[in-house]
Amino acid sequence: MEKLKKILAAFLLSSVLVLSACSEEETIYDEIKDKGVLTVATSGTLIAASYYDDADQLTGFDVEVAREVANRLDLDVAFEIMSVDGMLPAVETGRVDLAANDFSVTENRKEAFTFSEPYKYSYSTMVVRESDYSGIYALEDLEGKINGGGATTISSEIARHFGAEVETYGNASNEAYLRDVSIGRTDVVVNDYYLIKFGVAAFPDFDIMMHPDLKFHPTEQALVMKKDETELEAAVNEALEAMRDDGTLSEIAIEFYGEDASEPTEAEVEIIEGLDI
Repeated sequence: MEKLKKILAAFLLSSVLVLSACSEEETIYDEIKDKGVLTVATSGTLIAASYYDDADQLTGFDVEVAREVANRLDLDVAFEIMSVDGMLPAVETGRVDLAANDFSVTENRKEAFTFSEPYKYSYSTMVVRESDYSGIYALEDLEGKINGGGATTISSEIARHFGAEVETYGNASNEAYLRDVSIGRTDVVVNDYYLIKFGVAAFPDFDIMMHPDLKFHPTEQALVMKKDETELEAAVNEALEAMRDDGTLSEIAIEFYGEDASEPTEAEVEIIEGLDI
């Protein structure tokens, strides 16, 4: 009996030590604070969310939001430039701490990732040829058309939902996507209203326009981080809340979009039924 008591005591002690070790295991946020650097994935090719300006400096709405979050957490920020299709895997594997590239919050994505509170509110529309609307006057007209987009983006999923073929690109610039619509290599680019607004304005010589009639799929954009990183999530959200309260978030939005995209849109937007995203 005495021997059994000793074995049991040793077992309980080892269990306590294991639990103690687990409780002291560093979180991702602990590691970030130790390094003093927040690593953020972005594209550098997405006007006006993430792009290089005339001085070849990385900037844009999402870039500057991420910069300000890092600043308020007393961290430096290091941006990793990659294609949109590579960003979520990079977050999942821990190659980067966050992704900041106009990512929409969806139910499917929330199963695999943690999102910050939204810092941008928008909806989807599309780029079509100005000369003939690319033959698209309703969402159903997307059937059989060619949409230019990333393989894993929500915009491409919407295009596929209505029967479009998706021509996928790597980390291509806005110019590549929009030129292809203009010359007829593709027919349409489904994308975010604000991104289309500035993308189209940047290439006035192209035969393209934002579709004047179609507004659909309201969206909320947020920073993406690894699933269940509650400490990092709380810190990021605290920074975003402070930015919203003191007007910084609105100022950044107006600087890059000419409108306060940090507030919910008042546009009448069609809800797409049966869209599994």
